[in-house]
Amino acid sequence: MTFTTLDHLPDDVAAGLIAGSLAPYLGPGMLGLVADLPVPGDPLALATVLTTRNSVPGKIKHRLTQAAQFIENFKHRKTLVSGMDLAFAALPAPSALHRWVASLKAPLIVDAWYDDTMRGALSARADWAEVQGLSQSEHFGTWFGWYGADGQPLTEEPVDMATVYYKPWGGHLPASNYLVSDTDHVEVLTEIDIQTPIPPVVQARRARLGFVFLGCRFNDQLPRTFARQIMKRSGGPHYAVLPDEPTRMEARFLEEQGVTRIALPLAEVAAQLTRGVAVPA
Repeated sequence: MTFTTLDHLPDDVAAGLIAGSLAPYLGPGMLGLVADLPVPGDPLALATVLTTRNSVPGKIKHRLTQAAQFIENFKHRKTLVSGMDLAFAALPAPSALHRWVASLKAPLIVDAWYDDTMRGALSARADWAEVQGLSQSEHFGTWFGWYGADGQPLTEEPVDMATVYYKPWGGHLPASNYLVSDTDHVEVLTEIDIQTPIPPVVQARRARLGFVFLGCRFNDQLPRTFARQIMKRSGGPHYAVLPDEPTRMEARFLEEQGVTRIALPLAEVAAQLTRGVAVPA
């Protein structure tokens, strides 16, 4: 398999993020930059939090979507949502990279985890709106919900907002929307190839954008599938900060999607972006 690997951060990445031609795509690894992290920072940590409060069979205890499905099936959806709310109740202090991303006024920010950190970083601005994936078990027939910067629901897509903040798996604030159980994801995956669950505004904006993956791993089918479908028909180019040697499936994903790997620790990339580049007013 062949894909480009760089041992440095290209100037084009910072320039593209600032110019709005590259969109940040954030994963749970972004929380590794947060001091005194008060919320689960990866699927295993979240599964541990959920199964500490709700017993599940040992063989699925460390498998997030399966453990969530068991809790939903045998202890009700409300129990699962309550567990997720408790897991993400605390608001982490945004890292310097979160704050830098918030200052960019990027046309699109994708955030594939449930925490409120990026929302907190955006809170000083009013020119953004959030769209979250919705569980079909709670919102049958409605695939996503829009919210203003104040957290209030929006009845129309805010096509003119400077920044669209997209959380495809939902999030804690403002409305406890979570795609976390097997059923949640299966419902979306049955439609995602024809793009139904992806908001039209996201589809329109990505056409002129490439993505920069920060804090993401692609060693599981779910993050690969969502990233692939969110990237579909996007303008490119794409980059992923991935310091660890990719697994076989990650390498295949990078090659198939034309993603350039930046083999640097996220903290080092964060330091370079936040120290060396000024964001225009």
